[in-house]
Amino acid sequence: MIELAGMYPDELKEWLMSRGEKPFRAGQIFSWLGRGRTFDEMTNLDLGLRRRLKEECVDAAVEIRTVRESALDGTRKFLFGLRDGNCVEGVLMRYRYGRTLCISTQVGCRMGCRFCASTLEGRVRDMTAAEMLGEVTRVNRLLESDGESVHNIVLMGSGEPLDNYDNTVRFLRLAGNEKGVNIGMRHISLSTCGLADKMLRFALEGLPVTLSVSLHAPNDEIRKKLMPVAHAYPIRRILDACRVYIEKTGRRVIFEYALVDGVNSRPEHAAMLADLLRGMQCHVNVIPLNDVPERDLKGVTEKQVAEFLDVLNEKHISATRRREMGDDIEGACGQLRKKYLDGGVQ
Repeated sequence: MIELAGMYPDELKEWLMSRGEKPFRAGQIFSWLGRGRTFDEMTNLDLGLRRRLKEECVDAAVEIRTVRESALDGTRKFLFGLRDGNCVEGVLMRYRYGRTLCISTQVGCRMGCRFCASTLEGRVRDMTAAEMLGEVTRVNRLLESDGESVHNIVLMGSGEPLDNYDNTVRFLRLAGNEKGVNIGMRHISLSTCGLADKMLRFALEGLPVTLSVSLHAPNDEIRKKLMPVAHAYPIRRILDACRVYIEKTGRRVIFEYALVDGVNSRPEHAAMLADLLRGMQCHVNVIPLNDVPERDLKGVTEKQVAEFLDVLNEKHISATRRREMGDDIEGACGQLRKKYLDGGVQ
């Protein structure tokens, strides 16, 4: 079955013309799909075309299988079902500046970061651009009754976006199309564990999204203990790629830094991190680790968080503690999917 939502308007026009349909239908279908509508709801198409679309194509690449809402802050966690039976997660967070949706880009992940539950089952497959877009349009439809919609997107769910490069770039271009979902690039953040070669390539795409780099260590020795990708990409190479990205896009880079007790969380680690980042247009998100029992990794105390931030601020590195949301609904990446795979979620 063909996923029309993953086509650019010109591709959709070509596909329709190859089947004897009028090219102007492409704009109509593209707009409907951007609003998450089914073929049956495309009322300005004739019945014959709608019937043909239903026979050959997919109008909904994902479905919402489970929704959990936090009693603490209203965060909603979604388990999205894919057509092949796989599932991925998404998280909708409410901020004063609008609703932000965290989406997945792969089923599972092969990067092997020790603090992340998404990688425990490995990478099953890449997601298509239509599936990524479907995460957004399905949530938008859910929000419609409240007169709301997704304002910001973060590619920080399961998977490494730059490991699924072509589908990720296609998704971004589709999401930014004003006749579709229409979310500007400055309202989208992409998280990477530091695939430096792909970061350099991405810097030339003309897509000025916010780049968030999962650093999590002030040197390669510590980083290798937490992130296997560090064996292929040393920190200096990642930082060089970040500087190119800043130069090409004019956007500052966000560094994610999860504090792991006894590994990377001491004040001297903060001082080393400050030395690395000095002079760079960047911000550090300090993240108290969610315990990962499967990896025997522990989080830190509030005092440790405060001491780490104090050092960075004293050394004039822009840094804040990342707000924790959805703690009571398996808010961390990969937790709900793993529970589902283990049979704990129906």
